Amino acid sequence: MKILFALDTYDTNNNGTSISAQRFANELERRGHEVRILCADPKETDEKGVALPVEVTGKYIVPEFIIPLFNPLIKKHGFTFGDARSKSRPVIREAVEWADVVHSFLPFPLDIVASNYAAKIGKPNTGAFHVQPENITSSVGCGKVQWVQNMLYRLFRNTFYYKYRHIHVPSAFMGRMLEERDYKAKIHVISNGIQDAFMEAGENKIDNGRPLKLPEYQGKIVIMMVGRLAKEKRQDVIINAVNYSKYADKIQLVFAGKGPQYEKYVKLGEKLANPPQFVYVKQDELIKLLLQCDLYVHASDMESEAISCIEAFATGLVPVIANSELSATPQFALDERSLFQPGNPKDLARAIDYWLDNPKERENMEKTYVKAAKKYSLSISTQLKFSFPAPISKWHLTMPRSRAA
Repeated sequence: MKILFALDTYDTNNNGTSISAQRFANELERRGHEVRILCADPKETDEKGVALPVEVTGKYIVPEFIIPLFNPLIKKHGFTFGDARSKSRPVIREAVEWADVVHSFLPFPLDIVASNYAAKIGKPNTGAFHVQPENITSSVGCGKVQWVQNMLYRLFRNTFYYKYRHIHVPSAFMGRMLEERDYKAKIHVISNGIQDAFMEAGENKIDNGRPLKLPEYQGKIVIMMVGRLAKEKRQDVIINAVNYSKYADKIQLVFAGKGPQYEKYVKLGEKLANPPQFVYVKQDELIKLLLQCDLYVHASDMESEAISCIEAFATGLVPVIANSELSATPQFALDERSLFQPGNPKDLARAIDYWLDNPKERENMEKTYVKAAKKYSLSISTQLKFSFPAPISKWHLTMPRSRAA
């Protein structure tokens, strides 16, 4: 089957939607499907600077859409909007006409135009809800202003999701958020899934013991969080929590990700005995770093799922998670010991110290978390999300209402 993914930014490791799309594409191709991407990534060129054809890159590229004033902030978040205006329409049409099915990840103009054209020419068209409005409002200082959040939910519903009878969401939490805001479609919860490499690393750790720590981490307690350096991710809470921990002089924080809060967090961490490390790594290096860690903390106030948290406990780390009402991540806590009050560094320090005080109990729970991660396998999610038997009629197929009428 020829599957087209429509999403503005594809080739980045700094946002969960893009990473999930990359992994789904790889898994689908492994299963024999052909996947191409409609996006606004930079064009790939040969050694002479000539743009490579779509048959080589697998991408239909549209120009970037520049939003005055906000574009620098958008770039810091590792995102690019695709231009869906008339000059991009030939590329969009070519992409949709190539595909057997179009899968849209985001409720933005590029996805909307591709979806509408697919409906016009009778192509099956599936939709997923990957962007959490709270993340957008947080970026502009309105993270907890509910009427602004509700306005975005309505906007997405009325401009894009109204046309679908079925919508895929990555967590039950996001499903509830849509149902509470009068989304009429049937909601299907399917995790974005993690790759087997994380689970294999965790199982190897359980069977053969922890790998020897690198020289820079020996004698230290390594605590990690993976995610964009953005306001809503709350890495500041973790930095401040170290000051309240009895292990403050031994804790080494490692933050994997990039984002607009980088300089602020570097300055905030200067006062710690071991200033935080900030890294931006690919999957293999990420797994190696996770295996160096003693605990994983996910402090985010807002998450639609947080694949990075699953990846962490799949490698054999006990997670400590902010129990935020605007986040799906608390679902991964196997008991209350892995939860802390969101935005509260003292309570986070309490949870950290509990696990550090009880290494035997932590070791037992590491094994339990590794087992719990297996149900989030990418292969399971791919089978559920992209299994299209002939004729294409399974429940997870989301046809536009105009076609289904």
